[in-house]
Amino acid sequence: MDIKLEKLSGHSNNGKIGKVYVKVNDNIKSGDEILDIESNKGNKTITSTASGVVKSVKVQTGDTVKKDDILITVDGELKNTSSKKKSTFNYMGGLMKPKKEEIDMDITVIGAGPGGYVAAIYAAKMGAKVAIIEKEKVGGTCLNWGCIPTKAFVTSAKMYDNLKNINEFGLCAENISADIKKVVSRKNNIVKELTNGIEYLFNNNNVTLYKGNAKVLDKNTVFVKSNNTETTINTKNIILATGSKVSMIPIKGIDSKNVLTSKQILDINKLPKKLTIIGGGVIGMEFAFLFNNFGVDVTVIEYMNDILSNIDNNIVSEITSIAKEKGIKIYTSSKAEEIIDSEDKESIVSFSKNNKLHYITSDKVLLSVGREPNLGEIDLEKLGIERNENKRGIKVNTKMQTNISNIYAIGDVTDKIQLAHVASHQAIVAVENILDKDVDMEYDVIPSAIFTDPEIAIVGLNEKEAKEKGLEISIGQFPFSSNGKALTLGESKGFVKIIKDKETGVILGGSIIGPHATDLIHEIALAIKNKLKDIDLMNTIHAHPTTAESIYESILASTETGAIHN
Repeated sequence: MDIKLEKLSGHSNNGKIGKVYVKVNDNIKSGDEILDIESNKGNKTITSTASGVVKSVKVQTGDTVKKDDILITVDGELKNTSSKKKSTFNYMGGLMKPKKEEIDMDITVIGAGPGGYVAAIYAAKMGAKVAIIEKEKVGGTCLNWGCIPTKAFVTSAKMYDNLKNINEFGLCAENISADIKKVVSRKNNIVKELTNGIEYLFNNNNVTLYKGNAKVLDKNTVFVKSNNTETTINTKNIILATGSKVSMIPIKGIDSKNVLTSKQILDINKLPKKLTIIGGGVIGMEFAFLFNNFGVDVTVIEYMNDILSNIDNNIVSEITSIAKEKGIKIYTSSKAEEIIDSEDKESIVSFSKNNKLHYITSDKVLLSVGREPNLGEIDLEKLGIERNENKRGIKVNTKMQTNISNIYAIGDVTDKIQLAHVASHQAIVAVENILDKDVDMEYDVIPSAIFTDPEIAIVGLNEKEAKEKGLEISIGQFPFSSNGKALTLGESKGFVKIIKDKETGVILGGSIIGPHATDLIHEIALAIKNKLKDIDLMNTIHAHPTTAESIYESILASTETGAIHN
C-alpha cells in the first residue's frame, strides 16, 4: 500500500524532504516516524499510517514533494485492518475530545535547545517547578542539526584524510574509502545518545517535558497540545528559547532538488563529486573543509570581500591560503545570481564578480548564508513584546528580560550572538534573575570555535578592533611549525597570536589557528576574564611537549626578549 503526503505545514504547496528515517525492509508500525519535510511554513514529521515491511522508499533527502505524492510503500495493513474500520476510526477520532489539563509552574521554557534545556535543568536544580516545551527534538538545532552532528562529520572526514596520507607517519594502508552512510549512522548514534541523556536529566531533575507547539496566551499562560492532551500552564515566568532557522536568500532556482541546507546535507546518502557552497562564513567554511577532506571538489562563493570576514586579518589570510592549497576554490566579492538544473541532473550556479557573470557546475549546492531568529508561533505584537533594533529578534536587557518583566528571552531568538555556549550562559543569567539574584549578561569574553582544518579559535579583541578603540598594543605571534608537539601530530600550519596592552601587559585578545585551537583558546579567555598580565602567563609552567607551549611562546614574543623557540 502507498503512504502519501496528506498535507504540509500551514498552506504550503510543496516542501523539501529532510531526514528519512526508514529504509527498504524495515519493519514499521503505525505512528512510527517516516521522514521530515521542510516548507516555508515550518517543519513537519510524517508518521506511518500503516504497519508492515517497507517495500520501497520513493523519496530521498533534498527531493521536493507536493500533496498526494507517494512517500513509501508498505507491505502490511492500515492501523485498523479494513478501510471501513479506518473510516470509522477517523470519524470517531474527529469527535473524540482531547484530554484537558491545567497545571501551575514557576517557570515555563519554550524551546529545548542549548539555551532552553540548560535553563530548565538549572532552574529545577535550584528548586523551581519547571515545564519545558519542544515542538521538534530535544537538543534543538545545535545537538540535532548543528554543533554536534557537524563535528561528527568533521572527525570522520579528518580521519579519512589522515588515512589517505598515512605514509607520512611510516604506516601503510590500502583500499581506503569513505562510506558516507556509515558516517551518517555514527552521527545519528551520537546525537541519539546525547538527546536521550538530556531527557534523562529532565526526568532526574523533575522537569516536565511537553512535545508539541506552544502558544503564549498572555504573560502568565501558556497552552500546549501534545498528542491527545491539551495543557494550560499557569506560569509565574516564561523563558523564550525558540532558537533560529536557516536564512534563505532570493536566488532564482533555489528550489532545485540539488540545493541543500546545512540541516539536509547531514543526512546525505551519497558523497557528491562536486559541491558548490553559497556562503563563506563559519558554517560554509566548516563544510568546505570537511567535504574537501572526504575528497569532494569544493567551491565557495562568498558575497563579502573575505571569507570569515569578522575575524583577525592574519587568520583570514592563513586559512584562505591553506584552503587554496588543499584545492578549495574560493570566490569572494561574488554574488550568487541563479541556480540552473542541467540536463545531466547537475546544477549550474551563476554568480557575478567584477560585473561579470561566472558559472560553476556541481552535483550538489549547499546554501549556507547564515541563520535568523525563529519566532515560531509566538505573536510578539499581541503579547506586547518589543523587537530589537533591526526588528529580527527579541529585545532583552542585561538580565535577559524582555520589556515584560516576567518574560525572558535567550539564545539565537535574541539575535545577539548565535553560539550555543552563549545561549547556555544566557540561560543561567535568566534563571538567576528569575530567582531574585541580580546578575548581568556580559559579552566581552566569549570564545568562538571554528572547525575548519586546521581549527580556528578567537576571544577578546583582534588587532583591528584594538586599533579602532585607539589602544596602544603589543602583539606576540608564534608559529606551530616551531612547536614540537604540532610536528609530531603532522599539523604544523598556523600560529598563536596574542594581543596585550602595551603599557600594562594586560591580555586583551587572542587568535589561534592550528592543532587543538578550539581547546587552547580557553587559557587566553581565562586570562582576559581575570585581567591577567603577560607576566602571569609567563610565570605559569606549561607542560612539554604540548601545543599549549605555543601560548607561552607567543607571550614571550610580545616582549623585548622574544620567543625562545623561534
